[in-house]
Amino acid sequence: MKLAYTMAPGRGDTDLLLKTVAADLAARGLCCCGTIQINTERATDGPCDMDVKVLPDGPVLRISQHLGSAARGCRLDPAALETAVAEVSARLSPQTDLLIVNKFGKHEAEGRGFRDVIAEALALDVPVLVGLNRLNRDAFDTFAEGLSVPLPPDRQAIIGWTQAAVGALPEPA
Repeated sequence: MKLAYTMAPGRGDTDLLLKTVAADLAARGLCCCGTIQINTERATDGPCDMDVKVLPDGPVLRISQHLGSAARGCRLDPAALETAVAEVSARLSPQTDLLIVNKFGKHEAEGRGFRDVIAEALALDVPVLVGLNRLNRDAFDTFAEGLSVPLPPDRQAIIGWTQAAVGALPEPA
């Protein structure tokens, strides 16, 4: 089983790291499937907008809901997340070189979201790279049954793990 995760310390840092890694691997000709998250600061009230890009070439889906500046609850749009899951699931195949999941979040911790897609990729022997935060670490560890590899939040370390998982990588074009 080829399952790795990374956690970057700052807010949004894991998203930026996975976006950079996905672009690097695409430039090397790898067939990556999954999602990367794009956060866009709002000009006015409230926290950033959250979008995911379905790899390799879209669509880009808004997964956050604008609940107003006074809102304190979860902003995730569950229907949009499930649309992203369906898009990724439809693209996943034995020819996929790597599945990237921007976050093993609350939905995955509760048995929904990308959880089944991750399991399907592993069953197809497709390596999986997951972004993780401390909040869902215990649930991820339970899901991975101790078989996941922790990777430092470093592009070169992730590229190195990917190379070990898929074989020789060409230089970026």
